[in-house]
Amino acid sequence: MYNSILVPVDGSEHAKKALSVACQLARQESAILHLLHIPEELAHETTLVWGIGAIAIEASREEREAVGKQVVDRAEQAARELGATHIETMIRQGDPARTIISEASRCKVDAIVMGSRGLSDLKGLVVGSVSHKVSHTADCTVITVH
Repeated sequence: MYNSILVPVDGSEHAKKALSVACQLARQESAILHLLHIPEELAHETTLVWGIGAIAIEASREEREAVGKQVVDRAEQAARELGATHIETMIRQGDPARTIISEASRCKVDAIVMGSRGLSDLKGLVVGSVSHKVSHTADCTVITVH
């Protein structure tokens, strides 16, 4: 059913749960798993899952990208431990919702599996969540994991 699945990972617990669901789907279909990280400037300091430390509010773009590389590498490691075998990773810049949709189109994925909330929860309450925007504009199936 799904030959290619995109999973946005931001280091949040919700993204980790979405990765687990995506790996279950990928194992059933021998699908390619595309792990996407989009470094964001956050309004608050936060600690990421997978044993990665906090990102300082004033972190430079290079520092966010370095942490982003750790996030995507740990997500890939977790995906392999969950049985996924065909994995591609990418780090992109830009508005998260637009970038997710753009990469889904570029990779011709059958589905996007993403967490219902990420690291920028507060901003999402004001301007609309990334998962909401993606689910309403993507051309493929979008599975939102709570």
